[in-house]
Amino acid sequence: MEMKESHHETEDKTVAEGKVWAIMAYLGILCLLPLLLKKENKFALFHGKQGLVLFIGEVAIAILNVIPVLGQILWFIGVIVFGILSLVGIVQVLMGKYWKMPVVFDIAEKFKL
Repeated sequence: MEMKESHHETEDKTVAEGKVWAIMAYLGILCLLPLLLKKENKFALFHGKQGLVLFIGEVAIAILNVIPVLGQILWFIGVIVFGILSLVGIVQVLMGKYWKMPVVFDIAEKFKL
């Protein structure tokens, strides 16, 4: 007799299979990998969307860096903020959690992939 997997076991399997992909989500342009290659894994997709928002923000601050003085100040602050968010995101992935980043999550939820 075959036993059905419980919701908890299925969720644990999803997290375990998606961890490496979810970590990539917080490593710059690598955020595209889980979005393109692991669409069926909701853990990887959840973190991939947040990683995409962070990556877009990183590109935006890199562009602002061309503005003398103010641009460099914003770039410096942005690098620290995005770096910390990425690091915390990776830690949350390693702990197997769906962590909703402040502001970032709300933007990420609007992406329909």
